[in-house]
Amino acid sequence: MSLVAVLPVKRFPSAKARLANGGISAAQRLALATGMLSDVLAALRRCELVDDIVVVTSEPGAEALARGAGAQVVADDPNEGHSEAAQRGIDWAVADGAFHTLLIAGDIPAVDPTEIDSLIESLADNEVVIIPDRHGSGTNALLLTPPGVISPSFGERSCQRHQQIAADAGAQARVETSFGIGLDVDTADDIDALSAALEQADSSVAPHTRAVIGRLGPR
Repeated sequence: MSLVAVLPVKRFPSAKARLANGGISAAQRLALATGMLSDVLAALRRCELVDDIVVVTSEPGAEALARGAGAQVVADDPNEGHSEAAQRGIDWAVADGAFHTLLIAGDIPAVDPTEIDSLIESLADNEVVIIPDRHGSGTNALLLTPPGVISPSFGERSCQRHQQIAADAGAQARVETSFGIGLDVDTADDIDALSAALEQADSSVAPHTRAVIGRLGPR
């Protein structure tokens, strides 16, 4: 089994703009984006069944974090969106001879490595596994077998859209919920949900993000 994990990461200065509505400053948003990516990279490194990690980005800070974690870096076009960045990672995985690809968000710091390994172990041929956000609408991770079985289409209501894309491609589609993968951060409410989850989790989970949230103070 050869599996490549792909993280599309957009520019940090524009990261998490919706959090400004929750009173979170640009500097705090930058710290949060950096902390979350650090935790996701660390979690992927602890996965037994992830053979390589590719970060697709034009952000120098993300590139530095990726290389520090031993990940590959693929240049992103800053004028393109998340789906196009993910496709660049898929193309790299295909060229590298991977049998499977995991497309995963960089803002899900509570992700559990053992849960990722379990999802990978359950993969079937010609299959798309969709892991939605906690609302069941967006897509926080996609497992693709083979890597190019579909082209990703992230964004609003992408969970349902990915199911339809898989069906149109003649692939099996399976939706799997995951508590940790479901906890992405786009709004102040998402930070509250993540913070509540981390209070119940072992202190080793998401240490970088945990430290940033602890410095945010009351909002």
